[in-house]
This record gives sequence, C-alpha cells and structure tokens, in this order.
Amino acid sequence: MASTPADVKELPSAYEFVLDMPGLKSGDIKVQIEDENLLVITGERRRDVEKDKEDGMYLKIERRMGKFMRKFTLPDTANLEAIFAVCRDGILTVTVKKLPPPDQKKPKMIEVKIA
Repeated sequence: MASTPADVKELPSAYEFVLDMPGLKSGDIKVQIEDENLLVITGERRRDVEKDKEDGMYLKIERRMGKFMRKFTLPDTANLEAIFAVCRDGILTVTVKKLPPPDQKKPKMIEVKIA
C-alpha cells in the first residue's frame, strides 16, 4: 500500500490536509475518522487493463497504481463533527474545523473583612 504525500496546514479556525489525487473520482477516495481522533484517507488508483490492450502496448509505466492510505492523528482541538472533503482538479482538500476555545473563567472576587 503506497503512501501519498500530503501537506498539512493549520489555519486560525481549521486544519487543512491537501493531497494530490490525479485521475481519481470521488468514488475512488474514502475519508473517515477512526478511533475517535484518527483521520484516515484511503483509495485506489486503477488501470483499465481491457482498454489498455485495445489502445496498444506500454513501453514504460512510471505512474503508481494500486491502493494508498494516509493516517493523521487529529489534535484535541479538532471538531470531529465539522469535517469537509473536496476533490477539485486532482487535489483533495480535507478541512477539519477547530473547536471554539473554552470560555475563560472570570476571576472571582473575595471580600476581605477586617476582624
């Protein structure tokens, strides 16, 4: 199983994972969350053997074919309910929104009494 290169970017409100997926359709790519914080991107690049036989014979094959997988451990600030994946022009972008920061507690004033 091949490992596909990826760019991982932290934005103020999200994390972005960008992977090159030339020639793949959305049905060839699977994006899922496993074990509560593991982003898993899998897929398969196939070669149409029957069509290739009709079109001629390859002299050289350098492009990778077969299954691929990438796994990323998401930080605690990742909102697992707000994940979006878009594949445009052969580039898959998975956006994981961040959870809003926790409310900061205001200091509690304690009255000082004179005894």
